[in-house]
Amino acid sequence: MVDAFVRLVCPECGKEWQDNPADLQDLRSNFSCSACHATRRLTEFMRTERDLEAVRQFQ
Repeated sequence: MVDAFVRLVCPECGKEWQDNPADLQDLRSNFSCSACHATRRLTEFMRTERDLEAVRQFQ
C-alpha cells in the first residue's frame, strides 16, 4: 500500500511540509503552523488544489 501525502505551506512564513491526509483535522477547523504559530483554516495551508482534493477524500 502506498502512503498518501499532501503538501502544506504556511501562508505567513512560507514553511513547507508534508502530512498524511488521514491525520489532518477537518478542513474547516483552525490549524496552526509549527514554525510561526499562525492560525488559519486548514484549507489555507493547502499548497495546491490536488492537495485539497486528497484531504477531502480522507474526510
